[in-house]
Amino acid sequence: MSGDTQPTVPFPDEWREQGAAPRRHRRWPWLVAVLVVLALAVAAWFAGEWIARDLVTKAVRQQIVARLDLPVDQRIDVDIPGSILLQLAGGTVHDVHLVSDDVTVGQVTGDVEVDLHELALWNGPTMADGTATVSLDAEQLRALLAGVDGFPAETVGLAAPNVTASTELTFFGASFPLGIALTPTAADGALLLTPAALQLAGADITADDLRARFGGLVDPLLQSWPVCVAQYLPVGVPLTGVEVTGDRLIADFAVRGTLLTDAAERAKGSCG
Repeated sequence: MSGDTQPTVPFPDEWREQGAAPRRHRRWPWLVAVLVVLALAVAAWFAGEWIARDLVTKAVRQQIVARLDLPVDQRIDVDIPGSILLQLAGGTVHDVHLVSDDVTVGQVTGDVEVDLHELALWNGPTMADGTATVSLDAEQLRALLAGVDGFPAETVGLAAPNVTASTELTFFGASFPLGIALTPTAADGALLLTPAALQLAGADITADDLRARFGGLVDPLLQSWPVCVAQYLPVGVPLTGVEVTGDRLIADFAVRGTLLTDAAERAKGSCG
């Protein structure tokens, strides 16, 4: 039998050439690398943000201590909302919130909060108008009023919405306790205390009745008492309002944006 006539027998399956298996591309190492780079970038951003915030807040604190001649260990909390890096890159710090307790300027001691806005760094320094609040307790208010001639500062208390004080009237050898409630207002750079209610020996009495009984003896006690606050502060930080809230007297001030650019605004103020 010739080869041409031999029957064709297929090769066994195991002899056949196996097709090459498709190669799987391992993409996960690239993904890990991208994630690592992103993580490092985020970490670098936050590290830079933290460093920038620390430097800026320290610089702000040092400037305030130097400008107001405060103790070097005066605690001042500085809060700047938002990203410091982005604001520095733009050249403007939008908002700065300052808080400090027991700040003494001249004869005034109180807890202070200040809000500053739009501090331009590269084309300045300039800023928009801001605000400040000084909060005094009864003891701090007594210290402020101690310099007011004839005022019974040692008896001062706080009973919203008034400041309270007491004294004694001596008439023909007899003493009569007098209680006075005074309404605080702001006027021409001064804290003005105006009698609003009177009590003689615990009973309510009007100013006219008190004069009818004691004559001109009571006139000094029925006047409005001005306390010049402007003399302790720059012209650019005028007193705008005063009120008693709870057990504290709250004084509000404007902070003019021209304070940074006008030397006259940084000079000490006066009343009148």
